[in-house]
Amino acid sequence: QVQLVESGGGLVQAGGSLRLSCVVSGKICRINAMAWYRQAPGKQRELVAVITSSGNTNYADSVRGRFTICRDNAKNMVFLQMNSLKSEDAAVYYCNANYLSIWTGTPTERWGQGTQVTVSS
Repeated sequence: QVQLVESGGGLVQAGGSLRLSCVVSGKICRINAMAWYRQAPGKQRELVAVITSSGNTNYADSVRGRFTICRDNAKNMVFLQMNSLKSEDAAVYYCNANYLSIWTGTPTERWGQGTQVTVSS
């Protein structure tokens, strides 16, 4: 089975940095796009950053200039470098992958279970 596993979350002081990682395991044909979402208590899940197969990136206005999404195609991994963290960045961060299934040959979407980011002030 194809699975996504996030790591790198934790407790950080405001103004600090964290790097989140997500690895896609299992047999796939190729990854079309990967993204990071986040959800804070009482809030809707929101898109933080996305990177496409062509390398194009998009960021939420709230994180642009502070967060950077990067990928390692050879390792089927995506990273989110978070700098200058604010209290409003605290949330569970989820990795999302859109990939071409090796079994069906069709696009498939998968979510990770999330990693907690806590920002103290």
